[in-house]
Amino acid sequence: MTVKEASIIISGYGGQGVLFIGMAISNCAMDENKYVTWMPSYGAEMRGGTANCTVVIANDEVASPYQTNPDYVIALNAQSVEKFEMKIKSGGTLIVNSSLYKGHEKRTDINYVYIPANEIAAKIGEIKCANVVMLSAFIEKTKIVKIESLKKVIRNVITASKAKLLEINELAIQKGSEYIRLPICN
Repeated sequence: MTVKEASIIISGYGGQGVLFIGMAISNCAMDENKYVTWMPSYGAEMRGGTANCTVVIANDEVASPYQTNPDYVIALNAQSVEKFEMKIKSGGTLIVNSSLYKGHEKRTDINYVYIPANEIAAKIGEIKCANVVMLSAFIEKTKIVKIESLKKVIRNVITASKAKLLEINELAIQKGSEYIRLPICN
């Protein structure tokens, strides 16, 4: 996708891989020679507490990593939807982990995309991959970076000694990408 600048907030609770998603998107953008900023924010309690990060990807230098009205929000839990839904720019997109959010849409001027990430991850045998399912669905939907870049980043992060972990993450990428292409998501 040719985009002048895109801002993304990724939010969930500690332990869901929120910061990993932000770092992975950032690394994908850098691999594609784009400008990028990554700004984490999390509570002192870490695992189980709230966590979010902001990523800005641009074709030119990024003026500010701080974003009050992002283009996209990837919400991994219900609290994240509640916190960020009203802050998304008009015309923006909220990607929701529908496994953990059963609420209703409050806005008509943004796009909603629902991904049952926990169910998809459980079907492939590793619930901890729900974040990778969400990330690959987001990338497939927005085309901000390439899925191939994500596969490369995952291969660089997971060492050869953890081959099983690499396989399951690659499967999570595949399943998230496939899910977003289903007619119910378009």
